[in-house]
Formats: sequence, C-alpha cells, structure tokens
Amino acid sequence: MAESDRNEIYISPGPHYSAARTTQKIMLSVVFSLLPVAAYGIFLFGFQALVTIFVSVVSCVCFESLFRLLTGQKVRAGDFSAVITGLLLAMTLPPSIPVWMTALGAFFAVVVAKEFFGGLGANVFNPALSGRAFLLVSFSSAMTTWTAPFSSARDGAVDAVSQATMLSFLKPAGESGILSTAEIAAKNGFNSVSDLYFTYFIGKRAGCIGESAIPVIIIMGIVLIAFKVIDWRAPLSMLVAAVAVTWIAGVDPVLTLLSGGLLFGSVFMVTDYATTPQTPGGRIVFGAGCGIIASLIRVFGGYPEGVMFSILIMNAVVPFLNKIIVKKYGWVPPVKNKETDRGGK
Repeated sequence: MAESDRNEIYISPGPHYSAARTTQKIMLSVVFSLLPVAAYGIFLFGFQALVTIFVSVVSCVCFESLFRLLTGQKVRAGDFSAVITGLLLAMTLPPSIPVWMTALGAFFAVVVAKEFFGGLGANVFNPALSGRAFLLVSFSSAMTTWTAPFSSARDGAVDAVSQATMLSFLKPAGESGILSTAEIAAKNGFNSVSDLYFTYFIGKRAGCIGESAIPVIIIMGIVLIAFKVIDWRAPLSMLVAAVAVTWIAGVDPVLTLLSGGLLFGSVFMVTDYATTPQTPGGRIVFGAGCGIIASLIRVFGGYPEGVMFSILIMNAVVPFLNKIIVKKYGWVPPVKNKETDRGGK
C-alpha cells in the first residue's frame, strides 16, 4: 500500500464528535422517564386518560410511518421519536378530550410540525406543543374542559366540568389585585394554605394528564439530569425566571411551581434536542425567556396558562441564539502564563 493511501485525509461537515449513546438509546431513556408520568396520570384520571395516551401514541407512529412511505422515505418508527411525540402530546391534553381530536392533534404534530420541516432534528417548533396549540385554537371548549381526579362514571359518562382552574386565581382580581394564597385557599375550599400546597403537590386537581404528576416529574427530571440525558440549564433558568416574575407581580412562588404545566414543560419540553439552543449559554437564555413569557401570560394575558406559548415563541428564537452564542468545536482556551500576566519573562 502506498504511503498516500495510508494517510488519507477525510473531509466532512463538523462537529466531528461521536458518542456511545445512539439516538435510539436517548429516545428510549425519555420514553422510560415519561412512562411513570403517564401511569400517574392514569391513576388520577382513570381509563379515559389511558385511552387518550394510547390513541395519541399509536396515531403519531402511524401518521409518521404513512407519511414517510408516501414520500418515499425510510420508515423509522424504531427510533421512538414518534412515540415520544405521542406521549408528550397526550400529557398536555385534558383526559376528557374526544378520541378523534387526539388523533387530529397527533397528525398535526408529526406531519405538519415535524415531517413538513424535514423530519427528526430539522423541525423548528416542538411537535407535541404544536399539536396542542392547533387543538387549542381549533377546539377551545374541549381543550378547557377538565376531568376531576378520581371521578366516577355515572350512566357511562365521566364527570367533567368546565370551570376556573387555579391559574385563573393568579391574575389580578379587579382593583384588589392578585389574591393572597390564604384567600385562594379559602375560595377553593381548602382548610389551610398547607392543605392547598399538599393537594396540588400530589396532583389532586383538574388539569392535563401529565402536568398533575408533580412528584414523578421532579424525580424523573433529577434522573434525566443525573444520567446526562437532558441539560439542567434550560429547566432551571425557566423555573427561576418564572418564579421571579410572578413573585414580583405578587403571586406565591409555590403556587407558581405547583399550578399548570410549568414543571412538566421545564423538564420535558424546553429540553427537546431539536428545538433548543446548542450551547450552554444559549440554553440559559432560552429557558429564562420561556419562564418570563409564561409568567407574563399567566398574570396579565388572556389565557390562563402560558407555558405552551412561551416555548413555541422561544423556539422561533433558537436559530438566532445559536448564531450569537456560538460554540467553537475543537477550540481549547489558551492557558494563561502567570509570569507573563505579571509582567515577567
């Protein structure tokens, strides 16, 4: 073999980095972390939650596979990305939503929000949240009809009520401003503030399937960070920013964390690989932006919850953040010479 043949120079796009963890393994890690959250949601809301989760996952996998077949692309259901989209979408839906709406949201999530942009890794917006946003603007009544936890079926129907959630009490109430935590507890029938905290912590409240599983979300978040499946910067900056803004506005920080889908969004949505910045600094800015926008919508906006809109808005800013906060692959900071710094030789 000639010398030139043994010293080939290979040119390929950077970054030149490889790891033992494949996309499939990472996706499986996220799936396993979502399963306990889904199980907790089924425990709270019963069979109807199970149906919603099943329909969402199956629809996402089928729609993605069918679209790729029709467009002459390789079917990649085995990478579990469609499964994750289905699970995430289901976690952000009310248990009482009709089956056909769940399937329609799944179609929008995997086909319009992901495959139309080029598929896995090329999408600009979070697919699951895009599907939820489509359903919210199209079927607002169904998306704001909540099922009470541990509700029983009467005459074959699950108890479902369309009523103000805790988030509605976090907005200014006329000239009196934002209600105190004690006033909110009294209006919602709790004996004390601690009773309110505990009830919301264990998820005994109306809401979406996944957002009520707060103990499980916290545990799974710690596990994912510990095993370096997700980065801690975006979740932490989102939570800190949300608490800071709402606290300045006069909202109890504990209620900020326990109400709505803030914790779920911070663990499972702002950590999406494809729609978040590539650099540590960019992730901090991204998470802080999500927290600020979500809090402003919560306190002053027309919608009770702002987590979904905040993440989708910040998704659009990600390409800009990647340009202004860049990472130089292969570059190592130079070691400072202490003697030179002191003027020595």
